[in-house]
Amino acid sequence: MQKNVEKMTFNYSPNFDLKKRDKNKIKYIIYHYTGMKNDKLAIKKLTSLSSNVSCHYYINAYGKIIQMVPDLYVAWHAGKSNWSNHKSLNRNSIGIEISNPGNEYGYRKFSNNQIKSLIKISKILIKKYGIDKNKILGHSDIAPLRKIDPGEKFPWKFLSKKKIGFWHNINSKKLKSYREKNSEENLSEFTNNLKKIGYNIQCSNLNELKKIIKVFQMRFRPELINGKLDLECFNISKSLNNIK
Repeated sequence: MQKNVEKMTFNYSPNFDLKKRDKNKIKYIIYHYTGMKNDKLAIKKLTSLSSNVSCHYYINAYGKIIQMVPDLYVAWHAGKSNWSNHKSLNRNSIGIEISNPGNEYGYRKFSNNQIKSLIKISKILIKKYGIDKNKILGHSDIAPLRKIDPGEKFPWKFLSKKKIGFWHNINSKKLKSYREKNSEENLSEFTNNLKKIGYNIQCSNLNELKKIIKVFQMRFRPELINGKLDLECFNISKSLNNIK
């Protein structure tokens, strides 16, 4: 695994802000999947001047790490985004793209090599910039009405055991007993819990609320993604507030 990081290659993207930022501005790591059919197409898009998108680090299908934008420059990966009191998270984050076709082109499990490389580069960044575990997020966390990546196959629970990102602390057997027990009466408290965690909840209709519940389920209850608030999801949202 160490070899992947030591042999990191460079394929710089032109899509970044020219003004350097201070090191202390970097407070987040944001994970994405590419949502492209293969590495060649993804890299072409991320390095094309006309695409207006980029990332700091790219992990290809074999787990190799490619740096595309130096850390101290703002890459264009987050778009319109919010978390806690921060908006437009490009300014405050490191963006990591992981090769995966995504839900549109045959979403698949991330490979062991990809996850090993992700752990390695994440730990380096966490240490270098003092990034808190509750500020290691997916694109779907910071833009829940627009994005679903890195999706339900992304191993958040496993990463949390490596001290990367956050996870709830409820016994899984106990949680399962709550599954599919309707908790719609707790909807207001649930959305308040999500706001306390950091989610920007501004729903104008029930369809938008369903999208947000689905995004939450993809991350914290990927076994069942239905957009319905049940007692399991509600209890997870309460637990997450206690461990922040």
